[in-house]
Amino acid sequence: MDSNELSIEVELSPQFHDCDPMQVVWHGNYFKYLEVARCALLQRHDYDYPQMQQSGYLWPVVDARVKYIRPLLYQQRLRVRASIVEWENRLKIDYQILDAASGQRLTRAWTIQVAVDAASHELQYVCPPVLWQRLGVSR
Repeated sequence: MDSNELSIEVELSPQFHDCDPMQVVWHGNYFKYLEVARCALLQRHDYDYPQMQQSGYLWPVVDARVKYIRPLLYQQRLRVRASIVEWENRLKIDYQILDAASGQRLTRAWTIQVAVDAASHELQYVCPPVLWQRLGVSR
């Protein structure tokens, strides 16, 4: 599989309600931007949140990390790049938030999601075959 198929970029700009009085994005809003990119990436593979649930699985984010390099500012044009880097036992997505004009990296991050059986609420220790099928990867 081409690594470009496991990545996507979305553009966005922080709005006033995402920022403090100095026009710096509040730290908690970084996760919102990651979510926008993650949703676009999952939709690309025809496995967005409603489809995950329809397939019998919930996929909660169970771990996340954000590494701030430079602040994000009100109305700054950003590109958020999301890349799936692990899909065997968990779904790990790496992110970079870039300044859209200069391409300068402003933030690095990752999230980890695990499959949970929707009926029993039991954690799955291996990603279900439906994820592999949607990503187009083989075991």
